[in-house]
Parts: sequence; structure tokens; C-alpha cells
Amino acid sequence: MQLLQLNSSVRKGQSNGGNNRALLYLNVYDLTPINKFLYWLGLGVFHSGIEVYGSEYGFGAHEYPTTGVFEVEPRSCPGFIFRRSVLLGSTDMSRSEFRLFMEELSQKYRGDTYHLVARNCNHFTDDVCMQLTGKHIPGWVNRLARLGSFCNCLLPESIQIPAVWHVPDRPAFSGMLFLAYHVFPLVSPNEFSLALPYLMNL
Repeated sequence: MQLLQLNSSVRKGQSNGGNNRALLYLNVYDLTPINKFLYWLGLGVFHSGIEVYGSEYGFGAHEYPTTGVFEVEPRSCPGFIFRRSVLLGSTDMSRSEFRLFMEELSQKYRGDTYHLVARNCNHFTDDVCMQLTGKHIPGWVNRLARLGSFCNCLLPESIQIPAVWHVPDRPAFSGMLFLAYHVFPLVSPNEFSLALPYLMNL
């Protein structure tokens, strides 16, 4: 995995010489084994990246005011379990035009601006998808973050953490309680169950 390098040799006007459209995929990963069960309920804790031209681009947190956009081999983002790819559409940008587009967009996504609820990897992939296809990524991919923004007024400020925590590889004692205690640790199980109908409609 490497951070996207700015000021590459790509310049506007360069082209790969082809007129073919490049397919755009959303690669979705599980952040926790409990997704095996939650996925079928339209829930889960997911990471996503955009795949095009044989590379995958994602967004992650770090403490520096530099880009948090990184590039990896498709469907093999370190630290996550690949779940599935979703075809989002296509782009008529050449490889070099797409690279320039990613370099420009990466300046908006600094590692120190990452926010688990308000500005995460799925917000990044949704932004890329909207700009290239005019469509959003599937709603289930970032549904939990939308629930978090809904519950934000109920939560103390300390819940607004700047990065994704690594979830230990151990079985959860209950799907809903797992989410309540590990993803939103200050939300009571009762508050979480009250918010669940809203979550399912996001």
C-alpha cells in the first residue's frame, strides 16, 4: 500500500491513446467477522475502494496534513477481508486523465481529516463515483456511518473518533450488542435498538 503521490509526470492533455471506456468497480471489504451475519440485514462495518485501470484507490486516516488517499492492488487492501466487487459504471477518461483526476481529488482528502462517521473511506468512494458516473455507491456500504450521524446528537463528543479502530479477531457475543459496544461504545443497547428501524430505511 502506498499513498498517492502528487506532482506525478501526468499532465493535462496526455492520453493513453485509446477510446475505450474503463470499467469502474467498488471493492468492498469487511472490517469485522460479524459482517457475515449483519450483511444479510443490510448492515455491516465496511471499507471500500475504487478500482479502475488495474489499481484500487482508498482513503484512510493518519495524523499528518497530507493526503490519506492510497493505492493498492485491486481486491487486496491490507488489513481487511475482501467481500465483493460492485460494477459502478465506466469512465471515458484515459489512464493518465484518471490519474490526474485522482491526484487532484486526493488533495481534498487529507489523512488528518478522516472521520469515522462524517468523512470515511466510503464517503471518498462515493465522491469518486458521483463525479465519474453521476450515481452514488450502494446505500448499504455506508449505512452504519449514516446511523452514526443520526445518533450524533445523542452521543458525547468523545465518540467522534478520528480513525477506524482495529477490531480484534474474536467472536462477537451478539450482532446488535457488538455494534453498540464496539462501533458506538457509548450507545446503550436500548438506544441502538430504537435507532435500528431508521437505519434500515437509510
